[in-house]
Amino acid sequence: MAGQIVTYRHMTVDDIPQVYIVERRSFPNPWSKNIFLAELTRNDTAVYIVAETEERVVGYAGMWIILDEGHITNIAVDPTYRRQGIGQGLLDELTKLAVERGAIAMTLEVRVSNAEAQSLYTKLGFVPRGIRKGYYQDNKEDALIMWRELGEERTNTGH
Repeated sequence: MAGQIVTYRHMTVDDIPQVYIVERRSFPNPWSKNIFLAELTRNDTAVYIVAETEERVVGYAGMWIILDEGHITNIAVDPTYRRQGIGQGLLDELTKLAVERGAIAMTLEVRVSNAEAQSLYTKLGFVPRGIRKGYYQDNKEDALIMWRELGEERTNTGH
């Protein structure tokens, strides 16, 4: 797997079956295919992308652009393809799309127990800003709220 070319592109309805496989392998309470369908077809604030290698979806990420903020709804990489920079690539792509759509900041929630994800988010400039008590329905785990200002990215893209 190492050395494979990964491409990033907007998610389409045709990607949902493969995205759903990644979702099921990544989360204890996965979103349904219908939720992804609704996000792609009925949510005007939603932006979803996939990471693909050899025509196989190996990761995806999504966000809602609300006013001037990008709220990351989810990000997942197939366990077989983790620790290869794909998660960072997905977040980099979402950041570009957020800036293109006028966002000045991005936010997300992450399980307080998910140190690996928190490490990636911190590396990419997200900082802890609070706790949502009992946020996750499966076990009532708290969520760490993280924010990232996009000032530098906006300057670098000419905005």
